[in-house]
Amino acid sequence: MTGLRLKPATIIGLLAVAALPLVVRYFLPASEKYYLHLLIQILLWSFIYTGWSLMGRFGLTSLGHGAFTGIGAYATVMLWNFAGITPWIGIPVAVALATVVGVLVGYPCFRFRIAGHYFALLTLALTEFVRLCIVGLRDFTGGSLGTQPRRYGDGISLYALQFEPDRMLAYYIAFGLWVLGLYVWLRVDGSMDRYALDAASQDEDAAASVGINVTRERLKITALSSAMCALGGAIFAQYQMYIGPDTIAGLGLSLNIVFAAIAGGIWVLLGPTVGAVFTQVLAETLRVVIQGSATLKGMFGSSALALDQLIYGLLLVLFIIYMPNGILGTTMAWWRRRAAARAATGRAGN
Repeated sequence: MTGLRLKPATIIGLLAVAALPLVVRYFLPASEKYYLHLLIQILLWSFIYTGWSLMGRFGLTSLGHGAFTGIGAYATVMLWNFAGITPWIGIPVAVALATVVGVLVGYPCFRFRIAGHYFALLTLALTEFVRLCIVGLRDFTGGSLGTQPRRYGDGISLYALQFEPDRMLAYYIAFGLWVLGLYVWLRVDGSMDRYALDAASQDEDAAASVGINVTRERLKITALSSAMCALGGAIFAQYQMYIGPDTIAGLGLSLNIVFAAIAGGIWVLLGPTVGAVFTQVLAETLRVVIQGSATLKGMFGSSALALDQLIYGLLLVLFIIYMPNGILGTTMAWWRRRAAARAATGRAGN
């Protein structure tokens, strides 16, 4: 694939997303900060979900991507807090570190054909290992309480990559990251590697027999996926100005990544974005309902705040059973069937 051509509809769609902050500012000025925050969260997590889907669509079901987002976030913040290294340098270092970890874990798995649920369990162990490292190094990371990047100046600094008070700037940084994720997805989808990975996901022996280096191809997509999630985690840390093992690393986050990507559709370009919209809106709705419901608080006490994880788990099971192609994938398939039926009816009528 030598290049990408943007269709007029694609350009209009990108301009519409770019204009969303202006729409919020004009029509919802009283709640501008809240809605901008929600939009930024959607774009940032869309990028991370897209990174996971690069592996997930080829049968590499990883439960360890919370480790990569955690490495990206914590490495960047630790380099800034303790060594004074600007995030412009810290982020590439963090991304490289996460990529190395992904390759080191992936190589023995792919070399010895550890796949399926065994691969998922191994990546789950990686997530827990990273989380325990974060908690254990509490003198540097803040442990389970988390930590903050050291503030530089008045809160807006290009050198420190801090833009907390200016959510409009943060939005366009997240927008650029989202566009980058879509571009990477398209490049992979249009490359020869995609066909090699598809073949390997169906039958490793058959793929190897026609000259495909299965281990190398899977390591390449693992490295790319790890790097994207680490980059998303690092930018998330700079936006939130707070990181904790439960917010940017750990099993809970890994499962949320898997759920959102599958819910949206991992085989469709905008599937992870739809998944991010769905999960973020769902999370906000549940938060409002739970906090405003005396009945739920009376029944479950403080455990009511964890009901969203239970609901996510149930929804994940339902999506896997009834909508394996996700919301967007299922909708597109239904639309194509409807269009084909209309065309068949039209030909019959003639």
